[in-house]
Amino acid sequence: MDTIHPQKIAQGGPLVRFADVTKSYGDLTVLDRLNLDIEQNEMVSIIGPSGSGKTTVLRVLMTLETINDGVIYVDGEPLTHMPKGTGLEFASEKYLRDRRSKIGMVFQQFNLFPHMTALQNCVEAPMKVLGLSRDQAEDRALDLLKLVGMEEKKDHHPSRLSGGQQQRVAIARALAMRPKVMLLDEVTSALDPEVIGEVLNVIRSLNSEHSLTMIMVTHQMGFAREISDRVCFFYEGKIAEQGTPDQLFDDPQNERTKQFLHAVLDAN
Repeated sequence: MDTIHPQKIAQGGPLVRFADVTKSYGDLTVLDRLNLDIEQNEMVSIIGPSGSGKTTVLRVLMTLETINDGVIYVDGEPLTHMPKGTGLEFASEKYLRDRRSKIGMVFQQFNLFPHMTALQNCVEAPMKVLGLSRDQAEDRALDLLKLVGMEEKKDHHPSRLSGGQQQRVAIARALAMRPKVMLLDEVTSALDPEVIGEVLNVIRSLNSEHSLTMIMVTHQMGFAREISDRVCFFYEGKIAEQGTPDQLFDDPQNERTKQFLHAVLDAN
């Protein structure tokens, strides 16, 4: 791609900006010139059918996938690109590594290190990436494990924890990096129904008491409605409709949104 010219994001502007972002796999376009701004302390839920691009939004923001076109900005700086002359070019691995710590992600499958205890899982990255001492990292980790109700399980390995407990440790681990924005990818989909509530309670607490900026991909419509400032309905790699939860769930305007909500809500 040719060098492109950066957008200017004013101080106090959106924390995250997708500017004409395209992501393709061969002939399949998963994100199609996506434009999306996420404000500081905003909670945005992304809903939509399988294959609509929901999880790809999180994966390219976490720099787990490389975009094909457009630019993603985080905290006023380009994330996917770095300055070159008066324009931008695709970011180097070092540039990405330096900025990736602003973003925390919690995955469907927990992704905890099986050979480490809950505490060790939360300590490793702050020491290696942020340069914290072991004492500093452990103090921070203990505070966060207490926050998610897992302080008493700090010395347990993942194999001794339930799915809900593992997911709460995963949330603490992501928070240990003090990210600017937290990404939640279907964090209850791998959980047994009886433990989904405990994870949702943690997210509810983070949202109401800690003013985190969060982007959540979810199929939990009731939870999305309760917790979100804004809900975006994705279809074929674009935002087909977005609005407040009341607007989107009570008075959808897009025919595809109506069909999706009718199918999902009736199924429940």
